[in-house]
Amino acid sequence: MNNKEKLELARWAVKQAKSRGAEEVSVDVAQSRNVEVEYRDGQIDKLKESTQNAMDISIYDDNRYSSHGTNDLRKGSLEKFISEAVAMTKYLNEDSHRKLPDPKFYSDQKDIDLKLFDSSYGNVTSEQRVKISREIESIAKAQSDKILSCTSGYSDSFSESVKVNSNGFEGESTRTAFSAGAEVTVDGGGGGRPQDWNWATVRFFKDLPDLEFLGKVAVERALEKIGQDKMQSERFDMIVENRSAGRLFYSLFSPMQAGSLQQKSSFLEGKLGEKIASGKFTLIDNPFIINGLGSRLYDGEGMATKKRVKIDKGVLKEYYIDTYYGSKLGMSPNSGSTTNITLEYGTKSLDDLIKGMKKGILVKNFIGGNSNSTSGDFSFGIMGHYIEGGRIARPVNEMNISGNMKEFWNRLAEVGNDPYVFSSWRFPSLYFTDVQFSGI
Repeated sequence: MNNKEKLELARWAVKQAKSRGAEEVSVDVAQSRNVEVEYRDGQIDKLKESTQNAMDISIYDDNRYSSHGTNDLRKGSLEKFISEAVAMTKYLNEDSHRKLPDPKFYSDQKDIDLKLFDSSYGNVTSEQRVKISREIESIAKAQSDKILSCTSGYSDSFSESVKVNSNGFEGESTRTAFSAGAEVTVDGGGGGRPQDWNWATVRFFKDLPDLEFLGKVAVERALEKIGQDKMQSERFDMIVENRSAGRLFYSLFSPMQAGSLQQKSSFLEGKLGEKIASGKFTLIDNPFIINGLGSRLYDGEGMATKKRVKIDKGVLKEYYIDTYYGSKLGMSPNSGSTTNITLEYGTKSLDDLIKGMKKGILVKNFIGGNSNSTSGDFSFGIMGHYIEGGRIARPVNEMNISGNMKEFWNRLAEVGNDPYVFSSWRFPSLYFTDVQFSGI
């Protein structure tokens, strides 16, 4: 079923639901294919392929709302499915805030080819998928005799979807993604088994990194952890490596969502226009990055996406507001989810940031922990390296950082120039001053 046929089916489903009494309807029809290969200790450990067709339908009727899904797209089956969906909705409690977006939010959709679909996807063979996974493992295992286990993998996906809202929106999207990498565990001596990984996800097959890079770096990162130990509790400067820095943003993203604001569980309530972070921190939500893993022309509700500065030089400019909670709060919606997160990047590489650190901790992994979106209090486990005199001195682990997000982001002193491009959250390495570390 191509997108034209999906659109016709979605339009038909909308008419079916409205003819049975629904006031407004939203229909998504999607087709997806996922292939995954995993090599472990010299042999294929997983070879998995799944293909799925699906329809999701949301019913809005007399201030009542319900959502339903099915994988049976035969019209004969759908007629009964839709009829029962509409009928069940009438038994639900009323909620006047349940409604489709105002059509004015559909109208500014950009006419841009974001290049999210690789037309060569269909040419990738099973032999290639297995070969890539096998070669990454072979490269990794050749790096050291300390390797205890190595799991390498390759996966790709294709998705094609359409969305139709009964109040005037129609959209379609086709995208691909390709991933490859490895996870390695090494003998750290004394019973220690350090492990680490190196994976990459891209939109186009040709953009996958060199397999040598994927395998070697996974091993290097694991070997660097040999001898890791706790340190005395102290306040240190801290560098967070780019691929882990996005973990910190989760502690801001939840309080920035309209649902948290409405439920009084956000420490950022009432902070619009106020300084919440260092002047070094400018956070941009950009849906229009070519090949971007979070790029899109419309959000899950059909609203046209826009490039938005959410935090400008430390000042909170916008929340993430969907239609439902926006209605409850009396705020105009701007989408309740992220696209590509970028920052106003600095001029220093990770190596430069390390060289400029007299004494501190380079955080390479977060391990567990929690953050309270209401109070802002947080505590995260970390693994990384102790830095002294601008050089890596030794590996550390089993330490925590703790504090409060209300003041933590004001400790941001430097923003790196090395965004992590294998994620939709393209954070660079970040340098914070005077952070509390708890160890021995």
